[in-house]
Amino acid sequence: MDWQSLDWEALDRLRETFLSDARPAGPYWHTITDLECYDLTYGERIGWKWDAVLAELRLRGWTPPAGATVLDWGCGSGVAGRRVAEFIGAGNLARLVLHDHSPLAGEFAEHRARKVFPALAVERASCRFLQESPIDVLVVSHVLNELDDAGRAALSGLVARARAVLWVEPGTHEVSRGLVPWREQALAAGFHAVAPCPHAAPCGLLAPGNERHWCHFFAAPPPEIFADSGWVKFGQRAGIDLRALPYGFLVLDRRAPALPEGASRILGEPRVYKGYAKIFNCTAGGVGELVLQQRADRDLFKSLKRAQGPLIYRWRCEGGRIVAAERLVGGPAAAS
Repeated sequence: MDWQSLDWEALDRLRETFLSDARPAGPYWHTITDLECYDLTYGERIGWKWDAVLAELRLRGWTPPAGATVLDWGCGSGVAGRRVAEFIGAGNLARLVLHDHSPLAGEFAEHRARKVFPALAVERASCRFLQESPIDVLVVSHVLNELDDAGRAALSGLVARARAVLWVEPGTHEVSRGLVPWREQALAAGFHAVAPCPHAAPCGLLAPGNERHWCHFFAAPPPEIFADSGWVKFGQRAGIDLRALPYGFLVLDRRAPALPEGASRILGEPRVYKGYAKIFNCTAGGVGELVLQQRADRDLFKSLKRAQGPLIYRWRCEGGRIVAAERLVGGPAAAS
């Protein structure tokens, strides 16, 4: 599949389904062409979100359990499972297992994964696997707003059996906040939060007064797409700002990560004004807004204008104003 053979009408139908408030009554994949068109466009955009998450895990030094079996649950076209397999390295995986409620999607995802990783054992999940087999890494991508009660129960059972969970969702207010209860339940069941959380405390978004806030970030698409006529046409036809890739995510592990003491994370994007910037900040003590005056740290202020994640710092503050900062994950440290 390429831009010349793309079925734009199939994409239009999928877009209407994605934008509908109603939960689909069944699989929305009608043909293999649907999946091919999706994988080239919407699926690739989801892949860029996974690239951002996996790049952060690489910066944090996170690695999966050795010889991992990866389950991509609700795989769709399989883009998430392929990105994770590439991140881990096919030679370090025992197998990639795929599951979707659409047999057509499962077939497509299996075919694509076998083509990309010819030496990797790739298979579709059996009923027995879903019910009782060990899961080293559970991959979940863009499913939360489609789950009914049975789907939630099934996913909850898989999370309970997994050794690690990699989960990416759209960065909307509703869906991103929907991840928070899953985080709290997982921590209560013995998991540790690897990312995006800079701490192991209860999520500060649950505190009264924080209902309008949510944990989300922005992935950077490859710059070359803005000069690609196919991507430009897709963005215009789908009504998508190609620059905007908001996402929410959750990485859980049975093994405790080494979290920097006193770490804070900027949620969303810094809001930079003339002479000062505001950030919405997450710490073990909760979430809240901080202000950075340009004169307090000109280098840090400048870096926030073109901020790229993960934006994890150790702040020193006075009365809600940042007076010193140290970048803890990714990029050069900014200190004053």
